[in-house]
Amino acid sequence: MAPSGFSVTKSRHRWGPASAVATPDPSPDCELEALKSRRRQESSQRYKVDQLQDMAKKDNDETILTKQKQKKERKKAPEHPPQLSPPEQKPPPNKAVAATKIQAWWRGTLVRRTLLHAALRAWIIQCWWRQTLARLLTKKRRAALDTYARQTWAASRLQAWVRMWRIRRCYCRLLNAVRIIQVTWRWHNCHTRGPFRGSYELTATHLRLQLDIFLGSQICRITDCIPFPIKN
Repeated sequence: MAPSGFSVTKSRHRWGPASAVATPDPSPDCELEALKSRRRQESSQRYKVDQLQDMAKKDNDETILTKQKQKKERKKAPEHPPQLSPPEQKPPPNKAVAATKIQAWWRGTLVRRTLLHAALRAWIIQCWWRQTLARLLTKKRRAALDTYARQTWAASRLQAWVRMWRIRRCYCRLLNAVRIIQVTWRWHNCHTRGPFRGSYELTATHLRLQLDIFLGSQICRITDCIPFPIKN
């Protein structure tokens, strides 16, 4: 007979596919809670499997003990027992009831074995599926991290190039303005406050130069007329 508190419906409820697969929470805040719940489920399933194995072992031990007892009783029973005074006649046992009890016990043992094998297989499949889900989740996270890193790197490079171009443009404008200011200031300083001042006059036959050199409070003036060589 099958032990009390053990039925096919309960085993289906415990090891059914609805309670087997637990979809992981992709949010990073609930990872610890998901891991704790998975560990609790695995420990509870292992405890149940151990209970089923113990029950199967007990059933096997009981069957072995009953068989050994029957063999011993058969050996002890003599082939030709001595004729004694006839004891009080007891009512003959009902063989049909005994046969039904034995059949029920044997069917219960077979059902327990099949349920144990099914539970072990379901547990193995659940462990494998959870490992595959964890691997897929890690792959997705790595891919997302790689894409995010590449996007941030590209955005930073573009921002750096744009900033460099803007700063270079401002620098070039400032440099051009500084050069213009320097050239105008040098030209003004050379024509007004420099130590040299001069003028020239160019004609078809000669070049007339006049140069004034300021030496403190004195002025030195140099004039010269340079004729051009004329070739016939």
